[in-house]
Amino acid sequence: MNKKSIVITLSLVVITVFLGWRFVRPMNIFIVSDKFERPVSTAKIPVMFKTLRAEECGSCHQQIYKEWKTTIHSQAWTDPYFQADWKFEGSQQICKNCHIPLDRQQEHKVIGFRDKEKWDPILVPNPEFDAALQHEGVTCAACHLREGKIVGVYGDTRAPHPVKKLKSGNEVCIRCHVVGGERWDTFFRFPPCGTVAEIQAGRGEKVARSGETVVGDPAALGCVGCHMPLVERPLVTGGKVRKVRQHLWRGGHDPEQVKRALDIKFEQISADGRRFQLTLTNVGAAHYVPTGTPDRHFTLSVRLIGKNGKAITEEQHVIKRTVMWRPFIIDLKDNRLPPGKPGVHDFKFSKRDVARAVTVEAVMRYGLVEEKRIKRIGYKSKEPLSYEVFRKRLTLD
Repeated sequence: MNKKSIVITLSLVVITVFLGWRFVRPMNIFIVSDKFERPVSTAKIPVMFKTLRAEECGSCHQQIYKEWKTTIHSQAWTDPYFQADWKFEGSQQICKNCHIPLDRQQEHKVIGFRDKEKWDPILVPNPEFDAALQHEGVTCAACHLREGKIVGVYGDTRAPHPVKKLKSGNEVCIRCHVVGGERWDTFFRFPPCGTVAEIQAGRGEKVARSGETVVGDPAALGCVGCHMPLVERPLVTGGKVRKVRQHLWRGGHDPEQVKRALDIKFEQISADGRRFQLTLTNVGAAHYVPTGTPDRHFTLSVRLIGKNGKAITEEQHVIKRTVMWRPFIIDLKDNRLPPGKPGVHDFKFSKRDVARAVTVEAVMRYGLVEEKRIKRIGYKSKEPLSYEVFRKRLTLD
């Protein structure tokens, strides 16, 4: 074998081994910033708190506590789909910093890192670990405890605990929804949890492609305006009535929240009845719709229906973000709905099928996760994976 052949052979071996490793390596998809490398510290807590569990907060903030118990935030750790997906992807420690953000919610303490990128932490047992607190997921203190004080938008509450006033409630949201940064091996516009980057892009701002995503004015993001509606009620039992945010955080799991984000029009656009159009506009969300995990998607179905009420034929379009995860992370397609910009979908049928039909029906469904993903991770869902957000029929002449 000559020298050239040896070089080519060795190069092919190296490339094969490298690509093989890329297919089995842990899924590291963003840059771990200094602010996010460890959970929220509970080294300092107000003296009246014993456990930091939500029920302690609920003794005074009763309505807020009741609302929190109905939320996905409260199930951020115990949600069976998250647990199945997290374990399938290697049980990355960094995921805990959003799903169980307090240090005493985690079984181990991070005392350092074996790698420069901080995806391989050095762990030791956590003597202050609280299993009951862990099961509360994104609990009250996860958002409101910072350096021994309770943070909120009011500073005149006469609370029995020290209070630090925030300029905007959106400041709390940013910690988990601003992950970003461009890695050498990633080629996507937004990280899967990078809702803030989507908001910036939707407003025509330049999205950071390296380092940590910078948020100039948290108040301009609009997070709490949609996901924490204002009501007039006492902040605490027996307190004075004031404007207070509901702690609901409704999103993709709530059909009514999704419907409020959309303006949907379905119409016939040809005289011969062969062409129809669905126009979707994101009128209610500052981020893309759907957002969050790329598994979220819309399915648009338009079907011709005959005299017997049965479908003659059907055409489907899917609105989603398609990402290739291995060997490199690459955005292949993204036809989701940015804020304010209409998405137009045309549907065309044959003359023969239209002649047999009496009505045409459009149906739009929101999918929380794809069936193939469910099967891949071995998760058996006990709840529906999709729901209807729009249905309309047109009579054909």
